[in-house]
Amino acid sequence: MTPRLARANVIGSQISLCGKAAALEFMERSIDSGSGGYVCFTNAHAVIEGQRNESFRSITNSSLLSLADGMPVFWAANWSSLGARRVPGPDFFLYALSRRPRRRHFLYGSSAENLEKLRINLRRRFPDAIVCGAIAPPFGPITEETKREHIRMIREARAEFVWVGLGAPKQEHWMAEVAAELRPAVLLGVGAAFDFHSGRVRRAPALLRRYGLEWLYRLAQEPERLWRRYFVTNSLFLWYLAKDRLHRVRAEIR
Repeated sequence: MTPRLARANVIGSQISLCGKAAALEFMERSIDSGSGGYVCFTNAHAVIEGQRNESFRSITNSSLLSLADGMPVFWAANWSSLGARRVPGPDFFLYALSRRPRRRHFLYGSSAENLEKLRINLRRRFPDAIVCGAIAPPFGPITEETKREHIRMIREARAEFVWVGLGAPKQEHWMAEVAAELRPAVLLGVGAAFDFHSGRVRRAPALLRRYGLEWLYRLAQEPERLWRRYFVTNSLFLWYLAKDRLHRVRAEIR
């Protein structure tokens, strides 16, 4: 089994202390050893979901890696333990395809139409990349029969990197359920990456992403769907973080 990398505690969520290059190397070791596993890209929404749901927190904390996807999580991880790096899922998706095009990449999520646009864009950008298959699962609950069929298809494709775009927390639950059966593949829950790189959703300019303001850009695009996630969830994240810091200060004083 691949040894576990060091992690920082962010309000109960364990965030891996590594950047994209080290993360990719670590995943490849897990593939080559046959252990496989799944990777979470953790933002404030996922941390708060973990506060509300112990089962979900157990899933992210039991992952092969749980990388700091959002700036708040990256900042908090560095406060807890220097060494964290921000590794957004959509960025890592392109990074891995550019660095390891000859690995076998499988796409799981989104709609058939969106996956086709994504595959066209990936072929144009990474002509040497091996995309060995793609599945657009149903938007509702996935039946046991459908899940078994999808596992069979991914295994027959001999996938090594399975990119999962189901959105949180659905993608994390799915990865945790099927990861052992898909070894040696590594599964990666990259959320909105399919929408960004297919062109269906416009991503925030690089300057906004650099300063942690991508959420504001996305909110302006989809206010009705995202306002609760960003305003309520981000406020709760700051509240829980402040409580955690106060508790630690009091413990140190004692």
